[in-house]
Amino acid sequence: MTADDVGRIFDRANASFDRAGDSGAKVDSTLARADAVMQRIGQRDGAVGAAAARERSRLNRSLAGLLVRVAVGIGVISLATIAIGLVIPIGLFGFLAAVGLAVGLAALLLVGGRDRTMAPPTVAPDLPSGAMVDRFDSYIFRARAALPAPAQAELDLLAGQLQPLRATLERVGDSDPAADDARRLMSNHLPGLIDRYLLVPAAFRGEADGEGVSVDQRLVEALAAGREALGDISKKLAARDVAAFETQGRFIQSRYGDSEVES
Repeated sequence: MTADDVGRIFDRANASFDRAGDSGAKVDSTLARADAVMQRIGQRDGAVGAAAARERSRLNRSLAGLLVRVAVGIGVISLATIAIGLVIPIGLFGFLAAVGLAVGLAALLLVGGRDRTMAPPTVAPDLPSGAMVDRFDSYIFRARAALPAPAQAELDLLAGQLQPLRATLERVGDSDPAADDARRLMSNHLPGLIDRYLLVPAAFRGEADGEGVSVDQRLVEALAAGREALGDISKKLAARDVAAFETQGRFIQSRYGDSEVES
């Protein structure tokens, strides 16, 4: 074996090492991308799980209130039956009539008290902002399954903003202009957007219009715009709180900063 043969062997070995290194770099890049995707999926699943937990809590509260109303109704009928029986003997038929009335009332309350939070919330004087946020949170959770994946991702991000926004809106009151903007978004614009999207036949949602944009894409863009608008409202209200805090702090410093505390 000559020196040239040995050199060629080493050259081929080095080339193999280089290819192996390139393959390793590609594998590392692929794994990094996979980790990033899994992390985003995990964050999204966390947001969906939190929304589901809030919805279960709302449904449990609604069910508990409904059962209380049923129990109160049956109790009232029972007391009325006992009171009438003390004055006028009602007999077996009267007792069965009272039982039937109680069963009918319970059925009426159960049927009439079914959860209807899927309906878009409406801005009304008797609906505070906190209740508005809860209704909207329930609405987007229930509507989520009917939307394409990119729109679901926007709803997940939107749902993550609602609880801090609720606390702020409850504190500033319903008459605040920024709060009024948030209420219109949650009660009218965003639910109306989703409702109109669901009316479009599924076969036409992916077709591009004259501007080259599909119905699905417009839905995602509009949801993103609404989410950003609610985020801007939250920032605006937070900026007021920061300014008020700074003003109070400067007042205390100017009033008491240079004075000595008397013992």
